[in-house]
Amino acid sequence: MWALIIGGGGLLVTIIAPLSIHGFGKFDHIVDSIVKAAIAMILVVLWVLLMSKIKNWIFQKQMSH
Repeated sequence: MWALIIGGGGLLVTIIAPLSIHGFGKFDHIVDSIVKAAIAMILVVLWVLLMSKIKNWIFQKQMSH
């Protein structure tokens, strides 16, 4: 689970942070921020769901032993 947290942070910093969107004139920064925030929120939801599934899998495995 820690690997997912560290990997997700690394993904956000290395790939999503340098992302820049052009073509919206004076709204470039706003659109850029909205897109980055949306990507970050989607990744957080995916990470939580994935960690929950891993947790359930580990507990089921321990309960069967």
